[in-house]
Amino acid sequence: MAASECVRVAVRCRPPNSREAGERLVVSVDDAAGRVELAISLAGEAPRAFTFDHAFGPGASQQHVYNATARELVDSALAGYNATLFAFGQTGTGKTHTMEGCASSSSSSSSGSGGGGGAAPAGGLHPEAGIIPRTFGQIFAAIGASQDQTFLVRASMLEIYNEEIRDLLSKNPKNRLDMHEAKDSSVYVKGLNSFVVKSEAEIAAVLEAGKRNRSVGATLMNQDSSRSHSVFTITIEAADAAAVAAGGASGGSGGSGIRVGKLNLVDLAGSERQAKTGAAGDRLKEASKINLSLSALGNVISALVDGKGAHVPYRDSKLTRLLQDSLGGNTRTVMIANVGPAGSNADESLSTLRYANRAKNIQNKPKINEDPKDAMLKEYQQEIARLKAQLEAAASGEGFADGGPEGAPDGGSFASSASSTAGAAGQADLDPDEVERMRQQLEAELRAEWSSSGQVVDDAALEQIQREVEVQLAAQVQQAQAEQRRAAKEAARLEQQLQQQSAAVAKVAKRRRAVQQHNAELVSKLRLLESKLLHGEASGGLDKLAAQKTAQLRGQREELARQRAAEEAAAARIAALEAGAQAVQQQYSTLQEEAEALTAQLANAASAYEAAKAELGDVAAQWEQDREELVGEIRALHYNLALKSLVIDAFIPHEEVSKLMRRISFDSNEGAWRLRSAAAAAAAAASSASLRGGAGGLPKRPGSAAPRSALPRRPSAALLELQLDIPERQPVDLSCLQFALEAVTMQ
Repeated sequence: MAASECVRVAVRCRPPNSREAGERLVVSVDDAAGRVELAISLAGEAPRAFTFDHAFGPGASQQHVYNATARELVDSALAGYNATLFAFGQTGTGKTHTMEGCASSSSSSSSGSGGGGGAAPAGGLHPEAGIIPRTFGQIFAAIGASQDQTFLVRASMLEIYNEEIRDLLSKNPKNRLDMHEAKDSSVYVKGLNSFVVKSEAEIAAVLEAGKRNRSVGATLMNQDSSRSHSVFTITIEAADAAAVAAGGASGGSGGSGIRVGKLNLVDLAGSERQAKTGAAGDRLKEASKINLSLSALGNVISALVDGKGAHVPYRDSKLTRLLQDSLGGNTRTVMIANVGPAGSNADESLSTLRYANRAKNIQNKPKINEDPKDAMLKEYQQEIARLKAQLEAAASGEGFADGGPEGAPDGGSFASSASSTAGAAGQADLDPDEVERMRQQLEAELRAEWSSSGQVVDDAALEQIQREVEVQLAAQVQQAQAEQRRAAKEAARLEQQLQQQSAAVAKVAKRRRAVQQHNAELVSKLRLLESKLLHGEASGGLDKLAAQKTAQLRGQREELARQRAAEEAAAARIAALEAGAQAVQQQYSTLQEEAEALTAQLANAASAYEAAKAELGDVAAQWEQDREELVGEIRALHYNLALKSLVIDAFIPHEEVSKLMRRISFDSNEGAWRLRSAAAAAAAAASSASLRGGAGGLPKRPGSAAPRSALPRRPSAALLELQLDIPERQPVDLSCLQFALEAVTMQ
């Protein structure tokens, strides 16, 4: 079972700005003791004192704030824990400066409220850079210093604007996203974009893209006031090299040794009072939604701290639902409360300090997230193993010779053979001149035979010779024609074989080109996936890593020196307190000395009692103020409800109201009424009737007593699209409404 640990809380007080020049400063900070005191404007009252894990005065540097609050959280995320850091407080107190600050050396050195600027360090990070950009360097430095480990880093950014979740990295950042609950009771945002990053520059570009889409607006207290809550999430997946190889060889089966840490960096919008901000229109609507969500967050903190009931109202707001794990769940959490020093904001500063004082009592139960089912690194391992197997199979299957598939003749020799055969077939075609030449040759040969035999060649002999010539010529012509036909058939066969072989060669060549293209695509995809995985030796060499380590050690030494000085001062104060305690506990020589000591103790107890009594009075006054605001809201709601009910009774027949009531339902997740389709409403009514055992439906609303006369129907485009029967409209005597409106107003 995971060990419990408290939420760590820090308070940061910004320096006074130009609008607060000349005002009385009421906030004092003891950085070493983590103590914050708020002077009350009433004369004679003791200052309100609060103690936190860390306290930062106006002179605290961004690096000091980061080292004290965020460095351990980043280490926890690298180790596989969920971690959350968020800043809250009144608008204009420096929350965004604490979280974001000046991200690059090109930024203005005078921005924010955390002190002066100065030259940027050699690494390019501005001295006024906030917590979020500083986490980038620590994360990738740790990855570069790791050995035999593989990492996958992703980043996403969303905002909660007017209780709507928006993806700040989407092409359409104004689109609303839905929040859902997974099987393990965790909460996720459906459709939220998450980008794989491989360097500080890439993740910084993701942050800048999200900041450009965030909703901001000007008020009297802040020129660039954040009008939404933003959440920048860094997901770090890590696995040992041996686990990666084993996971790839086994296809991802069994334990993969993957740890997934999630770092949520939250910049909450500031609480506002309309009288001070001058908000109106959209700004006023945004302020009401911001205050509502922050009030829900305060209720969650109170419920977790009090522990009187099992119910914690996480579902009252999108913000508390999204941060459910960060408050009382599986997360290491740090809260930074930002306050202003001026007396004009003393009430808001006191409320923020009380808020933070309650939050430090929340108990979380963090644990390492090992082998989660949705780890993307595991998917990358399996995909890389599959691609390598395909490439090996393709390499072993490549066995084609240069002349094509095995057993296929060479295309050139085959073509020349077919051409010679076709030429011979063409030469076997006998023309009349050739036949005449053959006749003359046969006739000459027969004459020679007759002459050599001593026979006289007369007319009869010539006639006989002519007959024999014709017979032999006919036989030779037939033989030649048969040879010609055989040659033609052979040429056709060879031509067909040539075409088939050419088609086979073309098919093999096409297949080879396809295989080569497919292999090239596999290699490209494999390189892309492998490039997204980060390794310790891939961050620029040992020299660069050694320089980073040297700079980090130098900063740690300076921080250690400051801590030692603070510890020495604290030890001196402890020694002084112990000496005072010993003086009180010593034996008194006379009753007068004992009486004086007891009188001093009584005076201290009385002052403590008065402080507690004043605190109780402040809490009661704050409760009374909240009560008055709630009563005012109830009165306004009652007024609107009475007015709308009067209009409905006067203008809408009760039959149509009954149809509408049967078709509406309340969506608790969205906090709004939804209009169901006619089929869904009928099914729900049937189910409800069966559960009631056939009892009747909803009671009918009383109809209007006003007289109605027949009038032509209004166009359907002017009515609400409810698929309801359009009632006939009749004139109504509105004089009776005047008295009703006056009665409602008097209430």
